[in-house]
Amino acid sequence: MKGQVVKVISDKFFVKVADEVIACKERGNLRHMKTLPLVGDFVSIDKEKGVINEILPRSNMLIRPNVANITQAFVVTSFKNPDFSTNLLDKLLVQLEINKIKPVICLTKRDLISDEEYLKYKETIDYYKKIGYLVLENTEIKKIKQVLEGEMTVFTGQTGAGKSTLLNHLFKDLNLKVGEVSLALGRGRHTTRHIEILEKDKIKVLDTPGFSALSFLDYKKEDVRNAFIEFQNYPCIYKDCMHDKEAECNVKKAVNSGLILKSRYENYLSLIKEFEGWKW
Repeated sequence: MKGQVVKVISDKFFVKVADEVIACKERGNLRHMKTLPLVGDFVSIDKEKGVINEILPRSNMLIRPNVANITQAFVVTSFKNPDFSTNLLDKLLVQLEINKIKPVICLTKRDLISDEEYLKYKETIDYYKKIGYLVLENTEIKKIKQVLEGEMTVFTGQTGAGKSTLLNHLFKDLNLKVGEVSLALGRGRHTTRHIEILEKDKIKVLDTPGFSALSFLDYKKEDVRNAFIEFQNYPCIYKDCMHDKEAECNVKKAVNSGLILKSRYENYLSLIKEFEGWKW
């Protein structure tokens, strides 16, 4: 019998088969292989024994958040409290691009900034739109629902950015706990304790614990370079150029001429520096 893991709590895996959710444990050989099912995994189960026999092939998986078979990700990013961070945003976009997951940038807390402050962000926001990313605000509920339909979407982003608040708007009867944001630290409390698929009508989304940092040690520098999608518009004369040291690099020229957003390029350099000293 086949189903999909919709929630994991401790050592219990909740598998949805048709309209029924069955609590299961993983088979002994999976434990021995140290291969645990993830939320989003399609699995084969023994319903009578409540055991997962096999994890079916994945289309993709993320390590943080720990999910599988995702087609789309809403990167929930607040303007304030916590403050808008292109560094974190680009880290998330890179991870999604590498894993072939379609990103959607969802901006929150517009009401906490003035019109003058918003204008400071507009150039950056327009740049992400120009290079091909869909950018929405969390008040555009009707449009968000349209974008969610037919996809398996993970909601991710910095703690306190407003993921649970947005999900409560989308699922009126959900009543997810919303945490306060620490004014001293600029971070919210982790109100989401586990990962779970939320399903309503044609919408399937995952609520995940918030986080503010990612590790890229599973990837190569070249993967990170290729995930900055606009770089492909400025092919270099150098083979396998990393766009960091070569004086005649076309990507560096595009940055200097304002065609590539400076903060994007600086974030790129910061990311590839994380790999210095590692051998691949």
